[in-house]
Amino acid sequence: MRFVEKRRSATSPFICCMQLGIISDTHSFIDDRILNHLADCDMIIHAGDVGDESVLDKLESLNETVCVYGNIDDQRIRKRCPLFELVEVDKLRVLVVHIAGVGKKYNSTTSKLIAKHNPDVLICGHSHILKVFNPKSFNHVHINPGAAGRHGFHKTRTLIKVEVIGGKLCNMRVVELGGRST
Repeated sequence: MRFVEKRRSATSPFICCMQLGIISDTHSFIDDRILNHLADCDMIIHAGDVGDESVLDKLESLNETVCVYGNIDDQRIRKRCPLFELVEVDKLRVLVVHIAGVGKKYNSTTSKLIAKHNPDVLICGHSHILKVFNPKSFNHVHINPGAAGRHGFHKTRTLIKVEVIGGKLCNMRVVELGGRST
């Protein structure tokens, strides 16, 4: 498990926080919109389907990047990124996988990881469907940031930014990056 140091909040010098940028399904695409929105993040979490290694290189040049591989990722990405990551940010346990399923229908791998690690937050990708909710049968927040790339059926490219303050998710916002063709 990775442990992440916190920093002082931009809104209050007395509150420690971490700004997270959550992204998925770039499918070898990254542009200035994505980079500009993630530039002020303390940590970037990519939930798989990176595509080309240059995407990961650009994200890592901004700040610490946690990334898992997805079903479209080749051996180069799989050598750099694991199947899942468990990260602790200010006592908040975050599990990152690419293909999770949803709520009661989590796949067997994800169900086992949830049972073993008891995360506060589950971040996944794959579906290209932006979704944030609390599954009734689990004690975590499920976050899928949608897709930031141009490949897939989604109409709008998205990512999520959120602060972690005192072990809690705060100020979550969806960033729309434009249409899939722009």
